[in-house]
Amino acid sequence: MRYCAVIAVLCSLVCYSSCARAAWKQEEFIITMWCPPPATEENMAALAKDNYTLTGVTVDGDPESSKSSALSQLDIAKKYGLKALLFSPLLTPQSLDDPAKKTQLDELVDAVKKHSALEGYHLIDEPSASAFPDWGKLVRYLKQRDPGHLAYINLFPTYASKEQLGVELTGKPNKLFGYPKNLAGIGPDNPTVELYNEHLAQFITQVKPEIISYDHYHFFRDGEDGEQYFLNLALIRIAAMKAGVPFLNIVQACTIEPSWRLVNASEMRWLAFMTLAYGGKALSWFLHWGPVEFGGMYQNGVRMPHADYAAAINKDIKAIGQVLMKLESTAVYHTVPLPLGTQALPTDCPVKIAEGEFVIGLFKDKGVQNSFVIVNRDYKNSASADLTLNFGKGKLWRFSRLNGQWSKLQDLAGNDVVGVRLEPGDGELFKFTK
Repeated sequence: MRYCAVIAVLCSLVCYSSCARAAWKQEEFIITMWCPPPATEENMAALAKDNYTLTGVTVDGDPESSKSSALSQLDIAKKYGLKALLFSPLLTPQSLDDPAKKTQLDELVDAVKKHSALEGYHLIDEPSASAFPDWGKLVRYLKQRDPGHLAYINLFPTYASKEQLGVELTGKPNKLFGYPKNLAGIGPDNPTVELYNEHLAQFITQVKPEIISYDHYHFFRDGEDGEQYFLNLALIRIAAMKAGVPFLNIVQACTIEPSWRLVNASEMRWLAFMTLAYGGKALSWFLHWGPVEFGGMYQNGVRMPHADYAAAINKDIKAIGQVLMKLESTAVYHTVPLPLGTQALPTDCPVKIAEGEFVIGLFKDKGVQNSFVIVNRDYKNSASADLTLNFGKGKLWRFSRLNGQWSKLQDLAGNDVVGVRLEPGDGELFKFTK
């Protein structure tokens, strides 16, 4: 008995160690879409040309056809250098309680888990916190069966109602992240912040995600912009850093809601580069494929102009994103006037801007604070920024999205002023070396 117990413990430790080594880890900056196109040769070739890295493959609930259909679609994705999330009606907590469906789920996972194009499993969009225990159970089951692939769940934005979030504050709010300090317009006990942080805290503790994904739609038909966009980015960034996982930002590229306006190229670029400045490691466009009334990038299979806008932006984001994958986001600051939920440039910031509306994202490379992204917060007009740099004596480099190389901009002596010109909503990546 004692010998068997020792063997059992050793086996469990070996299994745990093996699973830990095989856990999903993001390898490249993710550029994807909500509502992916059918996985045909033509569509996958178009996605690859448009610089997407991740798509989706969909199967029905038929146990006989699902496995072969999934594998054939994954083969097409692989042919064009794409990874894919698997969509299946079997990917629900209820499948674990039905012996027949559980067997079908096991067979489907076993059939696809060794395919090199599989990135993971698409589970659910915007669940209430009341459902987190059930989805957490499914995530744990999938990670036991296939630890090397992502179990993907997308979350609500900050403007979701208390009922949608599924949380109550019956006592002290969850302090998993600590209450955010020095965010413009956010005083103590802000109900939006407290409820959203409670939602995030329950998600992280009960589901244990490997990436935090959320959506937030900012641009309205009347010409107005939403108030909470940067607040949402800040809260997600804090939560992702606390959990030690990357985050994915789903951004607006359709008019599915009557109140939304159809974004233009500069507004789309603004959304993408703000994600970079805040340290996001993944970007998704909503939506890609749908009927005319949804106003997506492809309407009844016909390509729309904003699909071309996304393709051009994807190329830039893909190049810069791969560099940022190796860096650690350390801070994000805004120039005045400060939007809701943002932080002002502190006096000790190594990058300062006296005038204009800009965002500065600071990054470390191997523990050294030496890189930054600057974004033009104005998506209507180009702007020039005079940067005062206090990195010390050394060299300033600009990353070229055209050739993927660093080029020296100038030598620095300390307290230097460097001019940067940015198109509407655009950004640039810089680094300092001694």
